[in-house]
Amino acid sequence: MLELTQRLGPLNDQAASDTLTLPLELRIRGRLRATTDQGQEVGLFLDRGPVLRDGEGLKADTGEIIRVQAADEPVVTARIESGLALARLCYHLGNRHVQLAMGQDDAGGWVRFPPDHVLEALATRLGAQLHHHQAPFDPEPGAYAQGESGHGHSHSHDHSHGHSHHEHGHSHEHRHHEHTHE
Repeated sequence: MLELTQRLGPLNDQAASDTLTLPLELRIRGRLRATTDQGQEVGLFLDRGPVLRDGEGLKADTGEIIRVQAADEPVVTARIESGLALARLCYHLGNRHVQLAMGQDDAGGWVRFPPDHVLEALATRLGAQLHHHQAPFDPEPGAYAQGESGHGHSHSHDHSHGHSHHEHGHSHEHRHHEHTHE
């Protein structure tokens, strides 16, 4: 079994000896046994956290390089007029704290997400045309994604506030919200 231990980032022009095609649910894992597209057994022994991106390279201690590919999986692609309508769609879907892939092609802008009847109804109400199909799902890593921007900083929220020292007459409202960091 080939042990893949190092992330190389996007390969661009770098050659790979094989490819490893995985759905998102497996690309979020740092430890994994899998079979490459050419039938080679591999084990992933990577730092936990960053999602394996489509086109990213993984290197074995032997020097061998494997390219990660996002597998086709069930998705919904929502198309809507570019500009404010697309921004509004992204805002409302993103406000649901779901992973989204965004892109643009000759037909205009689109947003892609896993099938979900609530999200689909919301997108339709906002004027999007929905297309259910199989395609790679490579969601946006997010503005605070660890290790994906090259900054290596972490992002956390501390919602416990000791305000017992306040003597003034207003209240502090703290809403709890969750973030998914991958």
